[in-house]
Amino acid sequence: MVSNAYQTGFGNEFATEAVPGTLPLGRNSPQRVAHGLYAEQLTGTAFTAPRGSNRRSWLYRIRPAAMHGEFTPFAQPCLHGDFSHAAVSPNQLRWNPLPLPQAPTDFIEGLYTMGGNGSPEAHAGAAIHMYAANADMRGRYFYNADGELLVVPQLGRLRLRTEMGVLEVEPQQIAVIPRGVRFAVDLPDGQARGYVCENFGALLKLPDLGPIGSNGLANPRDFETPVAAYEQLEGDFELVAKFQGRLWRAAIGHSPLDVVGWHGNYAPYRYDLRRFNTIGSISYDHPDPSIFLVLHSASDTPGTSNLDFVIFPPRWLVAQDTFRPPWFHRNIASEFMGLVHGAYDAKAEGFVPGGASIHNCMTGHGPDAATFDKASGADLSRPDVITDTMAFMFETRGVIRPTEQAIAAAHRQRDYQACWSGLGDHFAPPQG
Repeated sequence: MVSNAYQTGFGNEFATEAVPGTLPLGRNSPQRVAHGLYAEQLTGTAFTAPRGSNRRSWLYRIRPAAMHGEFTPFAQPCLHGDFSHAAVSPNQLRWNPLPLPQAPTDFIEGLYTMGGNGSPEAHAGAAIHMYAANADMRGRYFYNADGELLVVPQLGRLRLRTEMGVLEVEPQQIAVIPRGVRFAVDLPDGQARGYVCENFGALLKLPDLGPIGSNGLANPRDFETPVAAYEQLEGDFELVAKFQGRLWRAAIGHSPLDVVGWHGNYAPYRYDLRRFNTIGSISYDHPDPSIFLVLHSASDTPGTSNLDFVIFPPRWLVAQDTFRPPWFHRNIASEFMGLVHGAYDAKAEGFVPGGASIHNCMTGHGPDAATFDKASGADLSRPDVITDTMAFMFETRGVIRPTEQAIAAAHRQRDYQACWSGLGDHFAPPQG
């Protein structure tokens, strides 16, 4: 499996084969598939979903996905899937980067759950994880039956070998692995760290642009889906599954990344965040962060998302008579923020690449004291150019319930609230 070529477009109907003549013409499941392969359908939505939202692909593979041993529990104590535990505080929370491992640790072993809401059983909500790894997934393969995975690298490249081809991603790119797709992760740089959002709800899609018009934000042509590539390997391998919040393992005598050709619109993809076409104000006021929306998972309530993925990339700030950084705010939605690169314009210090924060429903937050003082006295006669940065946010309509390990972690900043302590009382009513 060596191909790293791509097909472009978001949610397109793709067709690709690593061996000519693999894909059947005029049908999906012929009596005999070319080259002695098996036909298998992978569906990501209900069979009866409307055509515009229906997602499925046909895979032509060396062995069916049904071929493996019996699943037994696989212990990974840092990965959690139950967010129904009781007390969760309204405190602002922030963490330093997840420490890199000392012992050999692959992507699955390096997953560390920060929090979440909902459940895969309800097909609603999301889990938020971080990862820190220093070993390739050699002889181990993985799939997630609970949700699709949005992977945001922060340190080190990832080579995602999937059933449907190879995705190469680096910091400031993202990858989305659909629910059920099998894959393995290699680390070209020897170690890697980043963030993972596990979406239990409706599939991620591009937002409607409304009055923005036909162009802007993340453009469909910038999304890339791999071409077919396959492994024909025999050996003593392991297949790990995430199912109903827990990990399971089964012996498998061959590589499950054996799809020689496929066609359809349910497939992994990558996107380069540096191609995002940022929209902003050119008169006054700081617009809502929805103008930074890359992807979202719709909920059952119109206008409300199950999950939003928002980024804060390099951009110009030119608004007049305006506090230009993000304002102080309290939201009905809950926010998990991460920083991939550079500095975030609402925090002067303490929020570093690889770090994270959680601000839950109606918890007040915003710029720290140093940022407030600087922005309040800034010269607005000239534009402010924010460069060399990439921050992001996972926003959900449900409360993000932190895990006990995240609350107790040594790398949690227990003095985070102190960043607002310098915001004094400047109220001076007119006299007389």
